[in-house]
Amino acid sequence: MKIRLFTVLAVLTAAINAQAALKVPNVFGNHMVVQQKAPIKVWGWTNPGQEVTVSLADQSVSGKANADGRFDVSLPELTAGGPHQLTIKADETVTFEDVLVGEVWICSGQSNMQWSVNASNDPDLEKLTAKNTNIRMINFPQVGSQEPILTHDRQWQVTSPETVGSFSAVGYFFARQVQETTGVPVGMINNAWGGSACEAWINRDVLKADEKYAPLLERWAGMEAKFAELSAKTELTEDEKKALQQLKGQMGGNSRPANIYNGVLKSHLGYTIKGAIWYQGESNASRAYQYRDLFPLMISNWRSEWGQGDFPFYWVQLADFKAEQAQPMESDWAELREAQTMTMSKLAHTGEAVIIDIGEGKDIHPKNKLDVGRRLARWALANEYGIDVPFHSPQYKSMEKQDAKIVLTFDFVGQSDKGWRPFDVAAPVGFAIAGEDRKFVWADAKILPDGKIEVSSKEIPNPVSVRYAWADNPVCNMFSAAGLPLTPFRTDDWPGVTINSK
Repeated sequence: MKIRLFTVLAVLTAAINAQAALKVPNVFGNHMVVQQKAPIKVWGWTNPGQEVTVSLADQSVSGKANADGRFDVSLPELTAGGPHQLTIKADETVTFEDVLVGEVWICSGQSNMQWSVNASNDPDLEKLTAKNTNIRMINFPQVGSQEPILTHDRQWQVTSPETVGSFSAVGYFFARQVQETTGVPVGMINNAWGGSACEAWINRDVLKADEKYAPLLERWAGMEAKFAELSAKTELTEDEKKALQQLKGQMGGNSRPANIYNGVLKSHLGYTIKGAIWYQGESNASRAYQYRDLFPLMISNWRSEWGQGDFPFYWVQLADFKAEQAQPMESDWAELREAQTMTMSKLAHTGEAVIIDIGEGKDIHPKNKLDVGRRLARWALANEYGIDVPFHSPQYKSMEKQDAKIVLTFDFVGQSDKGWRPFDVAAPVGFAIAGEDRKFVWADAKILPDGKIEVSSKEIPNPVSVRYAWADNPVCNMFSAAGLPLTPFRTDDWPGVTINSK
């Protein structure tokens, strides 16, 4: 009888303890970095109605779990420093050690953001100097789901020769520049997923609310219905087995609308951050015109649900890639770059790092990630940290036709020819010109004393449009004196090769 009573009590105690378990998302953990000078959001789950107290440094705040057991509290802002303990006390107590207060950035996108230090230039040299413990990163797993996944098993890592190899190279080089410039700890939340499509990062309800994405969602609805049909069958032909296997990969993959939003982003969406850096677009190049709206929609969706207003969002324009062409041609990659550039005029507090000069025609994953991180860091240093550094690549402003020539005016380059520094040769390279027939030829170009650029061709007596670096892999050489490449552009708005893509 005593043995039986002891067994029952043990089972009841185990059940109570299981019910009482305090849980928080994995973004809260040892070695984490929390955002300075902003309310620090902390959330998790415990018993409904349970009192919860969260303490960090000299700050403490209490709240109650709701009917579903979720609690949400915000600690008052702190200044940079540490290490501290973060303690969460409810029906039990969880303590996280070595917590720093500093700057927190999301590094997101597809493979070129995911690309590790190990796979980039000079990993051996980078590891020799990777001893700055004020730089930390958490690498999230790649999980696609239509249902929110609220925590994962990944943990924060402190920079060291042993850990830095697995860090996002762009994220690490960005963080290193920011940290060494400001002297403040920097934490990077790396959730990038190679090959991911933009629509996979967006709340599906947001996509459904906009009629222009109906064809995209209908296409996926057809695949989802076919997957359900094949999954329900007890016997399958060999062709059906192959189709089911392929569909299974798509259902959990990185292109299905909202898959990454639910499977990865939701687990840390709302964590107090400074901003986000982004490198993606390759997977959407065939639908570049759609990206004109889709990319700003994603940024707006993130900002709306993060609850931090228009936090800074800086991205990398696609690098040069694929074969060089002997003559001017249409290009989906050029159209995608154009869509990225357009986003700056649509949304506040956004910016673009132009890297048209550091890609590799033979490799979609150029190994020079150091310069990419630095160009993104320029945007952050100038706009978030008050550092006086050039950050904005020169950008086309306007054109004026003068007889058989077109004269171009630019922003962010200076008011004279001293603002330009053509690379390798003195003459500008990479300009094409066309008449009313829309047939482009390579153009002659020269820099005028006032910094404008004059473009012409003996083959085009009546020009109407100029393009620069308008190709998958353009040959071009225009830089500002600060070393920032001229943003690829066109002066026309003629329909491109992706205009009808859905």
